[in-house]
Amino acid sequence: MSPRAIHILGGSQTDFALNWHRAGREFDALVGETIERTLHNARIDPADIGVVHVGNAFGQLFTGQGQLGGMPATVLPELWGIPASRHEAACASGSMAVLAAMADLESGRYDCALVIGAELEKTVPGAQAARYLGAAAWAGHEAHDTDFVWPTMFAAITDEYDRRYGLDAAHLRAISELNIGNARTNPLAQTRSWDFTAESFADDDTANPPVAGRLRRQDCSQMTDGAAAVVLVSDRFLQRHSTIPVERRAVITGWGHRTVGLSLEAKLRASADQPYVFPHVRRAMRDALDRARLAEITEVDGVEVHDCFSMSEYLAIDHLGITAPGESWKAIESGDIGRAGALPVNPGGGLIGIGHPVGATGVRMLLDAYKQVTGQAGESQVEGARRFATCNIGGSATTVAGFVVEAA
Repeated sequence: MSPRAIHILGGSQTDFALNWHRAGREFDALVGETIERTLHNARIDPADIGVVHVGNAFGQLFTGQGQLGGMPATVLPELWGIPASRHEAACASGSMAVLAAMADLESGRYDCALVIGAELEKTVPGAQAARYLGAAAWAGHEAHDTDFVWPTMFAAITDEYDRRYGLDAAHLRAISELNIGNARTNPLAQTRSWDFTAESFADDDTANPPVAGRLRRQDCSQMTDGAAAVVLVSDRFLQRHSTIPVERRAVITGWGHRTVGLSLEAKLRASADQPYVFPHVRRAMRDALDRARLAEITEVDGVEVHDCFSMSEYLAIDHLGITAPGESWKAIESGDIGRAGALPVNPGGGLIGIGHPVGATGVRMLLDAYKQVTGQAGESQVEGARRFATCNIGGSATTVAGFVVEAA
């Protein structure tokens, strides 16, 4: 193992079904509860933490609260004086916090990092919330004629896939139905107790109304409040804390991170003569696999992917290499991406089923990958899982980050 290996000792996630604003609770309560549970689960004392990284995308817009790097010390006096910072990259904000923490540990500056992703989104009416989320697009330059920026953008990606390869919207509905079904067994999932019928996943304008283009209600993840956190440590830390059980540890063996321009139109134009709609997404995930010394994605036991819309999971399937470009439908029809399939995708429910508190999602993905490879995923557990990957995107795939996580 590399002397610069980064280990995950544990973490926690809040209940994504909870509306914190309605409960009269703010960022201090959200962050405080998450840190307390994370330190307990990782068996770490606050005094062990050398640095804190916070992922958050829209704090000022939804709550008026910025400077969220200072919130951990606000709610936990033991963190007073510990270096902390906030990271923003839309839906990939949490992954940026993870990457920054890894760099701190690899450089030798610190040996133990607390990473927390947090977002409160239910502080305003839905239409206003959708406008706030639109700030992650190229403001004033694209999707300016709609309040529903992201459904419109991913509907355009759906149309681009159809133009290049052909696309049957029934496969998008199947992704949504699978992820919401998976979320039934996840005790922290936003939709775990929601009621659905067969018509909820059909082209039924009443039970599953159109939102934008070919995307319907169940093709979209929900507004969500929540947080997730992990504790990352270096080999040096483990040498000084040899009593930490190996069965509760995992290792980040690979990572990838790529960023391109904000404009969706420019992205599609740049890839017009290439096999992948988003070549940089493919490269980021290849970077993660290469660093983990894996030839193909099929060498992992499961994947957490960014299904902010069913279309984003559809594109993740072929960009990961589960199928050839444009052939994601094959993995859907075959059942390969089901929890008991050849390569399970989002076994805990993904963003559509679990929820999508934007700044928390990248950290939640990493936490769920950790749970899978350490056998702590409960009823969402993929049998025999020892290696998991994540693929987290921000905006119209402007920022992408992926990780490979393996049992220690």
